[in-house]
Amino acid sequence: MTSKALDLVLKLGAGVWIEKGAGLEAGIPDSEYEAKGAHCAASPDEVLGNAQLILFVRAPAPQGITSRHTLIGFADPLSEPQRAAAIAETGATLFAVELIPRITRAQSMDALSSMASIAGYKAALLAAYELPRMFPMMMTAAGTIPAARVLVIGAGVAGLQAIATARRLGGVVTGYDIRSEVRQQIESLGARFLVISLEGAKTQGEGGYARALTEEDYRSQREQMTAAFKEQDVVITTAAVPGRRAPILVTKEMVHAMVPGSVIVDIAAERGGNCELTRPGETVVENGVSVLGPLNLPSTVPYHASQMYARNLAAFLKIIVKDGSLTIDGGDEIVRETLVTQAGKVVHPKVQALLDTAVKA
Repeated sequence: MTSKALDLVLKLGAGVWIEKGAGLEAGIPDSEYEAKGAHCAASPDEVLGNAQLILFVRAPAPQGITSRHTLIGFADPLSEPQRAAAIAETGATLFAVELIPRITRAQSMDALSSMASIAGYKAALLAAYELPRMFPMMMTAAGTIPAARVLVIGAGVAGLQAIATARRLGGVVTGYDIRSEVRQQIESLGARFLVISLEGAKTQGEGGYARALTEEDYRSQREQMTAAFKEQDVVITTAAVPGRRAPILVTKEMVHAMVPGSVIVDIAAERGGNCELTRPGETVVENGVSVLGPLNLPSTVPYHASQMYARNLAAFLKIIVKDGSLTIDGGDEIVRETLVTQAGKVVHPKVQALLDTAVKA
């Protein structure tokens, strides 16, 4: 948590406990927190013993969590509903910030978009670093060096940021998304929109995310995309559907169509990857093409990741903390959509449905 975000939390009337050394990687010493009025705890257990609201990046293990705790952070309940069930058994209240609805009032709380923006930015930098050629066109004494050609698959927050960053680096960028309605956004960043026909397919799903395609849709998409891959030096893939394994959009055949020395950065690696050759956390070289499967890219930019995430959480706290006390209003859409566990039960309908399905299986 940055000092500015800490100020926002303190203004709500809450006391703050922070684990000792928590901000060091982001360049924030304990003394900066203490100067603002926060208490630095020697261990996570001391934080749990003194705090009622627990803000986290990744959902903690249920050990030490009790019914007096309210947990707020990335909990991934649609992919790991059993973890939510384990937290429910402690009696704790859990809010999952990745479930924040994409409505105007919730924009300042949208932590998923904040982290996706960082991931898209860093993906373009990784590609530029790995590519054995320069991104921008250059006029040199040795002749003209052509610009690198970059294809970004997926035009959500991460994809659009990857497009913008690749353009700033001087690449000739093409963007693709199954949702034709995002074409204007791609072109507004100075990129070309890759047109691939999916006749009759409804391409936008719930919440503004791309919907999951059928296998027939994917087969048609792959056939048309293979030709486009032959022209690319870099491919950045960002396609993901919440709560599901990332769709395979890049086949081995497509990778082989690229020129040796080309680079693929698959930022959907944490959900299995968009490329069938991706190995999460590793770099695979196939036919001279490097396939990168980076994990947790926001953590590689800790200062701004912490700044953005802390502000998102501080904005969320404003709707559940009133005059220093926790107030959970089930009539508030944001509260209702993010509340996963309460009073010993999993109360989110989608998470409960996943648990019911697992029991039946």
